[in-house]
Amino acid sequence: MSTKPIEGIVPVMITPYLESGEIDYAGLERLIEWYIAKGSDALFAVCQSSEMQFLTVKERSELGKFVVRQAAGRVPVVVSGHISDDPYSQLEELTIAAETGADGVVLVTNHLDPKNRGTETFRGNLQWLLDRLPKDMPLGLYECPAPYRRLLSDDELRFCIDSGRFVLLKDVSCDLDTVKRRVAMSAGTPFAILNANAAIAYDAMKAGSRGFNGVFTNFHPDLYKWLYTSGTKHPELADEVATFLVLAALSEAFGYPALAKMYHQRIGTFASIKSRTITFDVRERFWALDAILDKVVAGTEAMRAKIAAL
Repeated sequence: MSTKPIEGIVPVMITPYLESGEIDYAGLERLIEWYIAKGSDALFAVCQSSEMQFLTVKERSELGKFVVRQAAGRVPVVVSGHISDDPYSQLEELTIAAETGADGVVLVTNHLDPKNRGTETFRGNLQWLLDRLPKDMPLGLYECPAPYRRLLSDDELRFCIDSGRFVLLKDVSCDLDTVKRRVAMSAGTPFAILNANAAIAYDAMKAGSRGFNGVFTNFHPDLYKWLYTSGTKHPELADEVATFLVLAALSEAFGYPALAKMYHQRIGTFASIKSRTITFDVRERFWALDAILDKVVAGTEAMRAKIAAL
C-alpha cells in the first residue's frame, strides 16, 4: 500500500483484452507503467471505464490485485467493482475489493439507492455496509452514470464526511457551482473532491478540487497534471491547454472506451481494441474516427511541446 494521499490526477483505468476475450495482463502491465510515467498520482481500478459491469467477480478480484501488485506502492490504488443492488452481493463485492490490498474501496452511489427513493434509503443502505466493512479501510464514493447518475445531496455528503470513513468523492455533478460548494463543505478534512468532468476541469482545480478523475486521463494525464500543478503560473498557456482538453474530450461520445484502446493500440501499449461494453464496430458506426483520433494525438503532442518549451 502507498502512504500518499488519494488525490491529484487519478486515471479511471481501462481494461485491455486479448482477441480471445480474456484480460490482457501483459498489456495491462504496460498500461500501468504508462499511467505512472505520465505523472498520475493514483489509479482507479475496476471502475466503469474498466468495464466492471462486464467482469465476473473473479475477474474483478484478479484485476484489482494485479494493479495493486504492479503499482507496488509507487502510487495509491483505489478499487471498486461495486455493481450489484442486492445488499449481500454488494457486501461480497466490496469485501473482495478490500482484499485486493488497495488503498481504498470505492462505493457507487446509485447502488446505495437503486430505485432513487431518497436520503433515508441511501443512508440506511450505506450504514448497513459501513457496519460490515473493515473499519480501517479508507472508502470513496463514485457518482457513476450507469445505471443512473445518483448525485449526493449536501446532507448525504455531510454524513459521509462526518463519518470519518471516506477519503474521496468522484464528483460527476458536471457543475462548477456544485463542485465549489462541495469543496467548501470538505475543507480542512481528508475528504478529497475529485471532479470528473473535462469541461470544468481547470476551473474546478482553481476552485479547490483536489485533482481530476475523468476519462481522458487515458489519453493525456500529463496535460491535466501540468494544469493542476503549474497552470496558474502560466495563465495564457493554461487557458490554451484547458480549451484543447475540453474539445478533445468531446470525442468520448465516439465509442469510448474502445476509442481509448485505439489510442493505446497506436502507441504500442496493447494490441487489441476489444471491448465488452462496445460490441459494435466503432469505425463503422463513427465515420472518420481515425481522423478524429489523429487530431487528438496531434493536439496532445502540440500542447506537450509548448509546455516543454517553457
